[in-house]
Amino acid sequence: QVQLVESGGGLVQAGGSLRLSCTASGLTFSNYDMGWFRQAPGKERESVAHITWDGRMTYYANSVKGRCTISRDNAKSTLYLQMNSLKPEDTAVYYCAATIRAATIRPGSYDYWGQGTQVTGSS
Repeated sequence: QVQLVESGGGLVQAGGSLRLSCTASGLTFSNYDMGWFRQAPGKERESVAHITWDGRMTYYANSVKGRCTISRDNAKSTLYLQMNSLKPEDTAVYYCAATIRAATIRPGSYDYWGQGTQVTGSS
């Protein structure tokens, strides 16, 4: 049974930082490209960042470029998202997702999802 479990969310003042983690089990983590998505109330789920299985290539949405860093530790089966200079508009539930194919910005291309972790940026 595949499980992706996110952690690290919380309430942060504008300008603050958070590091999200996503620990995977039930799959060979190093075989999967991984992505972070977020969904704010009343909005569609959107891509934040993704990373190839070997960590060599990354992608960032324009809205977070320069403020976030995606990384992974295959030995620990864990994905990370370092978020700096948080803004109120970063408020959303953040999800990690795994795909056996090449990572894309489309949620439908991912095979497995975590349950999400709430990030709230206060002004």
